[in-house]
Amino acid sequence: MSTVLDGFPAARGIVSARVHRVDWEIPTVPHRVLDPSEIDDELIRFAEARSAARQRLEELRARTAERLGEVEARIFDPQMLMLEDSEVVEGTERYVRENRLSAARAFEFRMLELKARWSRTSNPMVLDRLNDLEDLQTRVLAALLELADPWDLDSIAEDVVIVASNLTPSMVVQIESPHVVGIATDHGTRGSHWVILARSQMIPTVVGLGEVTRHASDGDEIILDGRIGRVIIEPEEQDRTTFLERRARLRTWEEAIESEARQDAVTRDGQPMSIRGNLDLPVEVENAKAAGADGIGLFRTEFLVLGRSAMPDEEEQFQAYRRVAEAFDGQAVYVRLFDLGGDKFPMFLNMPAEENPFLGWRAVRVLLDKPELFRAQMRALLRATVHGDVRIMIPLVNDVDEVQRVRALLEEEEDRLRRDGIPFSRGYKVGVMIETPAAALDAAELARHADFFSIGTNDLVQYTLAVDRTNAHLAPRYNPFHPSVVRQLHSVSRVARAAGIELSVCGEMAATVLGAFLLMGLDIDTLSVAWHTVPELKSVLRELEATSARTAARAALAASSARDVMECLADGIGDAVDLAPFRGRWELALPPR
Repeated sequence: MSTVLDGFPAARGIVSARVHRVDWEIPTVPHRVLDPSEIDDELIRFAEARSAARQRLEELRARTAERLGEVEARIFDPQMLMLEDSEVVEGTERYVRENRLSAARAFEFRMLELKARWSRTSNPMVLDRLNDLEDLQTRVLAALLELADPWDLDSIAEDVVIVASNLTPSMVVQIESPHVVGIATDHGTRGSHWVILARSQMIPTVVGLGEVTRHASDGDEIILDGRIGRVIIEPEEQDRTTFLERRARLRTWEEAIESEARQDAVTRDGQPMSIRGNLDLPVEVENAKAAGADGIGLFRTEFLVLGRSAMPDEEEQFQAYRRVAEAFDGQAVYVRLFDLGGDKFPMFLNMPAEENPFLGWRAVRVLLDKPELFRAQMRALLRATVHGDVRIMIPLVNDVDEVQRVRALLEEEEDRLRRDGIPFSRGYKVGVMIETPAAALDAAELARHADFFSIGTNDLVQYTLAVDRTNAHLAPRYNPFHPSVVRQLHSVSRVARAAGIELSVCGEMAATVLGAFLLMGLDIDTLSVAWHTVPELKSVLRELEATSARTAARAALAASSARDVMECLADGIGDAVDLAPFRGRWELALPPR
């Protein structure tokens, strides 16, 4: 019998391969008390293990810088610093000398103490520093216990899907084998740093599967669909047939649209649409440009701070923003201010443990409470406006006061730049992200203080439906086509048009055929999607009609359920587009047409 598991789609692609398990749990360390004569030799062994770990990390850092860029190579810096940290080194050596513990046992105890301390000051489930600590602990203990590296992929001779409980950023950047064709994990979210890296390397990935490690064994056949977030272990013949058909249709589709990346997104009845790209990393900017993106609709900046022991300086940030702005000279680049909190906890920000971090201290709330942490970013962004049409987005806004206070901070940094004689564009634009029902309901007032709106549908759906979008058990209840979401989109669209400000939509919804059709029908003509889906979306929109979309949207606004909304939209599309090759997880609820 096959086993079907549904999780979260994290990186698109559909593959079939064999399972390669990566069980990187921290090794079990046997307890051993040293003879006094062994202490000095054991301290030497500990120094040698640290040296071996440092050498390996330096090699990985250099290879990562060459393949992905200097920004991503910094992922290894925290671990390298920990190898020299007095709390780590001296604490371990003290246990060896005073308690006569083996180096492995002493190092294990010291790591447990540090993890317990850090867990008390921040959320241990999502803090990158704990992830780095466990990664480093595994490396050093493997050297001390003379264990094989669980992450050695060089000997793989056939296509495999990596199956693991969870991964770390440093693990993912080591993937160089062409035979690693997919990743499936029990844990993780689309926003996890290691997932962003997998996506940047275009490795089909499904996360949040819950128990894939319980069902999958080395060598098992597995089908992974990164578009809908599903894996099938030991598939039956019908599963294989469906996979082959779906893969063939997707490949035909992808080949057909690849040549269309440079064409404009204009509907069959002449409605122009703007399709921008979303970026997680600066290194993706050339890919977005090649995909035909009409600028950048969402540049997530958290890559600059996650896994870091201190906030990056102004110059480093400026170079990252400048790189993207210059790549899209003449086109708008929308940069989101650091959206910290929720599932993004930089190690230098000692955030309190929270029962509901997505409802807690995050985004603009952190900015306004800790403005000094954001001033370098604001100055870097202002400086970047000289090099392109850089626009600044404020995340998770709920009321006008937040916008006014952020604008006041920007004005203070403008004054500093003027005093320093540093140029910036005085006509830059500042807008707000509409991500909560409060913002949607207060859009008319917010429009008086914002130059543009960007609706973040991922969070808007989450907060509207009170459904944690990272919870695999609630995935069926997370549906952007819920009537309450559709009506909020319609309301914000009307407000933006009346106020004469630009409105765009980013998030998973905009990248689906039904979602794009609905948004077009609501008179939203600017969409921002993952860069690799830009050609696909442009191609789809050229087959649709805006008049049909408006008619379908009116019907959807009167619908009483998410399924009814989707059926209204599917009926409106009719035979214009074959939905089958690229159905997302929500469209699976619809019967084949």
